[in-house]
Amino acid sequence: MLTKRIIPCLDIKDGRTVKGVNFENIRDAGDPIELGAFYAEQGADELVFLDITATNERRKTLSELVTRIARNVNIPFTVGGGISSVDDVSVLLNSGADKISVNTSAFKRPELVDELSREFGSQCVVLAIDTRFENGDWYVYLNGGRVKTEIRAYDWAKEAVNRGAGEILLTSMNNDGTKQGFALDITALLSQNLNVPVIASGGAGTMAHFKDVFEIAQADAALAATIFHYKEIEIQALKTYLYQDGVNIRF
Repeated sequence: MLTKRIIPCLDIKDGRTVKGVNFENIRDAGDPIELGAFYAEQGADELVFLDITATNERRKTLSELVTRIARNVNIPFTVGGGISSVDDVSVLLNSGADKISVNTSAFKRPELVDELSREFGSQCVVLAIDTRFENGDWYVYLNGGRVKTEIRAYDWAKEAVNRGAGEILLTSMNNDGTKQGFALDITALLSQNLNVPVIASGGAGTMAHFKDVFEIAQADAALAATIFHYKEIEIQALKTYLYQDGVNIRF
């Protein structure tokens, strides 16, 4: 059985780590380089770095910042934001990223997933899905949660996996920043029906929320930002709690 992973997320805007609620009311949360190094020391299993305005502002992820962060961490590191080509990925991998995350660009041109998985291997390609529950189902949103589509999150995830995506990063916009728990239903739907790892994101507020998303929703990893950035929950304490409750976790 694979160990469950704890992943802090560094949402980046203008070179700073930021965090909001339901993708709005963004506020500063610190220096991404310092935070990345801190989380690596504290036992995080991986890091995710998302330039949250790269797509909306039509610019590329800050590869120089990626290089600086990667120099300070010794754990796997995923980068996303504004990636739309094989060349973009080459730059980020050469800058120090272990994996890349695609979202809006892949949805608009699904062939991108095929191209990236052929060039770099599916293990390198993480499909990020921002989803909101409304009108009885979970729908895909684009451009950092600003643009609604009529496509269901599960349908898009399934297509992307068939095209070569090696992992799904699923963020519930309804739960994001609320600290009321992860979206267990949609996470479980993907985890139980797709043959790739699913990272749950959005809503972590207590240690019990992580236990629920691992045991009830069967997520392979859980991602959080606010509670880690403001030291409301420490990673080592979280891992100890999960281990003592029987969750297969890496120390």
